[in-house]
Amino acid sequence: MASAWWPCLILALLSGLAASGFLRSPSRPLGKRSLPEGVVNGIEVYSTKISCKVTSRFAHNVVTTRAVNRADTAKEVSFDVELPKTAFITNFTLTIDGVTYPGNVKEKEVAKKQYEKAVSQGKTAGLVKASGRKLEKFTVSVNVAAGSKVTFELTYEELLKRHKGKYELYLKVQPKQLVKHFEIEADIYEPQGISTLDAEASFITNDLLGSALSKSFSGKKGRVSFKPSMDQQRSCPTCTDSLLHGDFIITYDVNRESPANVQIVNGYFVHFFAPQGLPVVPKSVVFVIDVSGSMHGRKMEQTKDALLKILDDMKEEDYLNIILFSGDVTIWRDNLVQATPENIQEARTFVKNIHDQGMTNINDGLMRAINMLNKAREEHRVPERSTSIVIMLTDGDANVGESRPEKIQENVRNAIGGKFPLYNLGFGNNLNYNFLESMALENQGLARRIYEDSDANLQLQGFYEEVANPLLTGVEVEYPENAIQDLTQNAYQHFYDGSEIVVAGRLLDEDMNNFKADVKGHGVSWVTPDKIILWNGAAQSTFGWLDTVTVTQDGLSVTINRKKNMVVSFGDGVTFVVVLHQVWKKHPVHQDFLGFYVVDSHRMSAQTHGLLGQFFHPFDFEVSDIHPGSDPTKPDATMVVKNHRLTVTRGSQKDYRKDVSIGTKVACWFVHDNGEGLIDGVHSDYIVPELF
Repeated sequence: MASAWWPCLILALLSGLAASGFLRSPSRPLGKRSLPEGVVNGIEVYSTKISCKVTSRFAHNVVTTRAVNRADTAKEVSFDVELPKTAFITNFTLTIDGVTYPGNVKEKEVAKKQYEKAVSQGKTAGLVKASGRKLEKFTVSVNVAAGSKVTFELTYEELLKRHKGKYELYLKVQPKQLVKHFEIEADIYEPQGISTLDAEASFITNDLLGSALSKSFSGKKGRVSFKPSMDQQRSCPTCTDSLLHGDFIITYDVNRESPANVQIVNGYFVHFFAPQGLPVVPKSVVFVIDVSGSMHGRKMEQTKDALLKILDDMKEEDYLNIILFSGDVTIWRDNLVQATPENIQEARTFVKNIHDQGMTNINDGLMRAINMLNKAREEHRVPERSTSIVIMLTDGDANVGESRPEKIQENVRNAIGGKFPLYNLGFGNNLNYNFLESMALENQGLARRIYEDSDANLQLQGFYEEVANPLLTGVEVEYPENAIQDLTQNAYQHFYDGSEIVVAGRLLDEDMNNFKADVKGHGVSWVTPDKIILWNGAAQSTFGWLDTVTVTQDGLSVTINRKKNMVVSFGDGVTFVVVLHQVWKKHPVHQDFLGFYVVDSHRMSAQTHGLLGQFFHPFDFEVSDIHPGSDPTKPDATMVVKNHRLTVTRGSQKDYRKDVSIGTKVACWFVHDNGEGLIDGVHSDYIVPELF
């Protein structure tokens, strides 16, 4: 993927400015003149514009800076841009006195070598380097003759990710001097329609921001414009330096009439999936914390502060444990424990007494955590409908026990076996971050660097908030095999609240304008033979089958009839009935179960599908050749349906829609072989695992 180029991108102006004779020419003599305001060291940056075009979450950004050398001698002009680490450069040009020199974007090692060679030959080159938490810095410098003008133009692109319910366009602003024409413009187009749009700046008060900022959205389009005057840019009313130094962040979200949205353009498609209103899946989380000697001091205190805050935020349905590793491994509890108030208080006491000591045994710490989670699942110590997570924090490399990175990765990979994700947090810079990232990615997690700043504890808390609320587990997005190719990742261990799953691919038939996509995943059981859970956002209400209650909100009505059924009605009179079928308590095999019935199926859309939905609307069939079967009381016949000839058997079934206790006997034809030939696909497509 293009984004993989990013940390090692180089832009080399290999056309050779020196060869043109421009850089080596003598300075032009200029008469003495007064310099306009905003000139620093002879250089006036008179225009900086950041133009952003966002379409369907994909941002195309162009940064253009124009400068003139007001000095009497040649001057070096630098162009610095800090860009998101998830972005990738697509173009760069340098224009001097009307002559444009295009750049070449190179990859990794080839780029480094060409950069060094270009610099040694006196040519102009730019290199991308890491610059803080979210950014990489692109820097290029050029020698500009007196009186000459230079224009830098950098183009980069990125796919905006949904984070905590919003898409974020992150721009770093740092002109370093007053700029006569400074402007940020962002035009956003979202086919689903824009629901919210906002912008904020870390370097300016809201009062000043408001006078320089305009934002608006309507329907599918949104626009943000930030144009501070020179006076608004000043750090104080009489200052000549700029206060524009910090973050400018645009956030927005889209309308979601359904959980999924598919967009098709020129034979390619992108599928966005972000369901809302689902209850949070309980989680079992083990924190694996490095307490070696290198964690001494502020790092250890910040880690403890973050853990204490995280413990306060855990839900009582969750399970947890804490494992500390140095030269040895220390565990808080032998097994996972539920996050009850009493257990949380004991965990807080344990965290407060953590002290740093010894060396770094990453392998044993991780293996204890993974084995603990596996054991809890095997012994049914945690809810069946829950998920497992390992979060590991370290500030160094393994130096005791198994210390070979490749062997640690192998051990972890084999132990997890693809069952749950591993998240690795690297504290500081004195560690093998590539190892942490590789190990996390191959176990369906991710790595994050925690920077040694005063807010490191907030960084830790912020990461936990991203993974604290899983809504679905084992998410798979499936497409017709004969219609799609070049598919991106379509299986995810978790879907987290406020995030989004994005899958893209190429259509074999470029003229295709629609296709079927199936999204499968496991969430929390809302209705069981034991209880009924109703969710309203994060709030939940729990009822039993002995209750009689009606809940109505926003056009949805839920009525629980004691020991009988639950009636759900919404929209234009569409009604579903969930019937509680109770079985003799001492039956050796059968359990109480729920029957799902649709009362007003004719009101459902023709696009409705599923095991029931595909039969909501009339379809053609013919029954003939009725003859005796193996059971004299149940004749066989031939049914022609959906271009299939099927053998069917006469029988009867109970309809519980009117009489939920005894039901009404109705005659019907039974289709053999799990409905093969009658239902679309095969029966296993409709099976929901772990019903009880």
